[in-house]
Amino acid sequence: MLTNPTMERLAELKLSGMLKGYQEQCESSQADALTFDERLGLLVDREHAERYNRGVAARLRNAKLRLPATLEDVDYRQPRGLDRRLLLGLASGDWIRRHQNCIITGPTGAGKTYLACALGHQACRDGCCVRYHRIPRLFQELTLAKGDGRYPKLMRALAKTDLLILDDWTSALLTDEQRRDLFEIVEDRHGRRSTLIAAQLPLNHWHELIGDPTLADAILDRLVHNAHKIELKGDSMRKKKNSLNLTPEVD
Repeated sequence: MLTNPTMERLAELKLSGMLKGYQEQCESSQADALTFDERLGLLVDREHAERYNRGVAARLRNAKLRLPATLEDVDYRQPRGLDRRLLLGLASGDWIRRHQNCIITGPTGAGKTYLACALGHQACRDGCCVRYHRIPRLFQELTLAKGDGRYPKLMRALAKTDLLILDDWTSALLTDEQRRDLFEIVEDRHGRRSTLIAAQLPLNHWHELIGDPTLADAILDRLVHNAHKIELKGDSMRKKKNSLNLTPEVD
């Protein structure tokens, strides 16, 4: 129970970080050696950190990333064509602020999903709104949304997302409905937001999988021309990590 009037006011104002910091200062004899400005500064820093952490946690929940991946845990030791300089540059988030895209390709198990989620996690830390979707599931969700009236709302949400991660780029020919939905998504986002695509198939196969030449040109023009490209190579990270009994970067 709070008996200190200052603590009660902090609780009423929902300044939980400052409240915890103030309680700690009251219980610590070392706080008496600090000046008023120093103690106030510590309380403000505590509140700022608490709000930042709550914001990151909320953005991560909303992003629904497939993996709890971070850039700090990326394995550069395996020979898979991963450019450390490029990835560190992407970690700065400047590409998202410039509304550029990112395309990650490579064989199964190379770590495409891990890298995509790690970049998404970093974007959440930087205050960006992120959403992760597997493309097959997204097409299913769009079809259902058309039937129950949620389609316009879902498309608006996709358009407003700072970083949209589209994983598991299809290896089957898109239907007419799917390629039109995909075109609407990339058109709404082009020059306004950033899109990250992770795909097993190399970029030069995408045109034929989209199907319609005109829509394929339009979609790829909006996705590729300003995209940072990561082309992973080599054997599956799962096999290598499992042989050492380590936790793998999952594709």
